[in-house]
Amino acid sequence: MDTARLKESFARVAMHGDEVALFFYSDLFLRHPETRDMFPVSMAEQRGHLLRALATIVSDVEDTGRLTDFLQALGRDHRKFGTVAAHYEPVGISLLATLAHFSGSAWTPELAADWQEAFALVSSVMTEAAAEDEKANPAFWEGTVLSHEMRAFDIAVFRVVTLDTLEFQPGQSVAIESEMRPRIWRFYSIANAPREDATMEFHVRVIDGGALSLALARGLTPGSRLRLGPPVGSLTLDTGSGRKVLLVAGSTGLAPLKAILGQIAELANPPETHLFVGAQDTGGLYDLQSLSKIGAECPWLTITPCVSDDPDYRGERGTLPDVVARSGSWASHEAYIAGPTPMVEAMTDRLSALDVPATQVHVEDFGWSEPCP
Repeated sequence: MDTARLKESFARVAMHGDEVALFFYSDLFLRHPETRDMFPVSMAEQRGHLLRALATIVSDVEDTGRLTDFLQALGRDHRKFGTVAAHYEPVGISLLATLAHFSGSAWTPELAADWQEAFALVSSVMTEAAAEDEKANPAFWEGTVLSHEMRAFDIAVFRVVTLDTLEFQPGQSVAIESEMRPRIWRFYSIANAPREDATMEFHVRVIDGGALSLALARGLTPGSRLRLGPPVGSLTLDTGSGRKVLLVAGSTGLAPLKAILGQIAELANPPETHLFVGAQDTGGLYDLQSLSKIGAECPWLTITPCVSDDPDYRGERGTLPDVVARSGSWASHEAYIAGPTPMVEAMTDRLSALDVPATQVHVEDFGWSEPCP
């Protein structure tokens, strides 16, 4: 398998954007119409998932360990859709047909062989991971909403309990499906460390055009049923670093950092920790009451809320990167950042400028494009 040729091929195909995924799913559904019921009515978001997954696979094709971890997680996660080993062959046929179509005259027997070998590796790792996971876990967990509260006009906090225990690490996310939006799965971070009562807290913000986020924020009531997928994500606490901890949360990026905060609180000797929580206006600081209670119980913790666009706010004002930069020296800290894309990127750049080594910066990019809080 010529990895350089694979990357060049994908770069050429990816230039066609959404047309690639549209062709792939059209081909798959025409060849195997029975697979259509596995997907939501609207395929727009699903097409994006396909292209991002392909891009990740191709970019990591030479990093065996990283690629294997990604594919194993993908294989486990696909169980929630009802994916079985028999589905991989038709997917592979449609994928190669798509690549051939958009490659045009550049499609050669050698390139076809490269892609066949690559997909054989992908399907092998994913099916093996799914089969191993099936021995220990359900395809998804049935959950019941215990409480639900609107904390702001566009942010809800709710608590869920699952029938079977869902094991996860603080900072990880799970995909959620609601009976109000069947076959639409979206990832949301769990906002607490594992609890003895198996309950999980979620913070959901309504996203423009987000059918599921609207249903979860506005439509859930105590007793509502949800399905939860397996935990994913690598934004987890490095308990062996011995460093102080910096947590920077924008909007509902607070959720995974609050879970990590809960884990720190359970350590025998919690490190000095500073949590910055940012929003554009005061209403975006939706969890201050809970954070204040945590802060009162944790002498090793400092919490700094800040607002960027509210001139009447009496606390720290400014964007998160500016407030963090003027509040201390962070080169000796392990930094964890979560929230909208502009904030994550700006904060990462600022920490680099402040001489925080990249190996000490861990991020969870929520993918939104709202201004940096």
